[in-house]
Amino acid sequence: MEKGLTYTSRTIVNKNNTALTLGSGDMEVLGTPAMLALMENAAMNSVCSHLPEGSTTVGSMIESTHIRPSAIGETITATATLEKIENRKLTFKVTAADSKGLIGEGTHIRYIVDRKRFLGKL
Repeated sequence: MEKGLTYTSRTIVNKNNTALTLGSGDMEVLGTPAMLALMENAAMNSVCSHLPEGSTTVGSMIESTHIRPSAIGETITATATLEKIENRKLTFKVTAADSKGLIGEGTHIRYIVDRKRFLGKL
């Protein structure tokens, strides 16, 4: 695994991912939790093919701005770029955009874990 790995995830704003439906607000625009989940998805996918057998990554922290609303019907892209590797800790730059430009940006940390050991903690 090396710094610079990147991936872009996409979704379309619909009734299921609005602030109103998710309970994070009372308007029918992209909900911040949906934007954050898309950012996490991009980070997860950027490294998944580079992990040891039986491993995955889990989100630990996300710090992000959500600077502009996106209407139902908009296509949202979230891009994650791996910026730092510290043993099992992976730090990503994450951004989200719609057809009008940037809607959010931030930092996301994920940790590499062994799936069986992780699930054994349940």
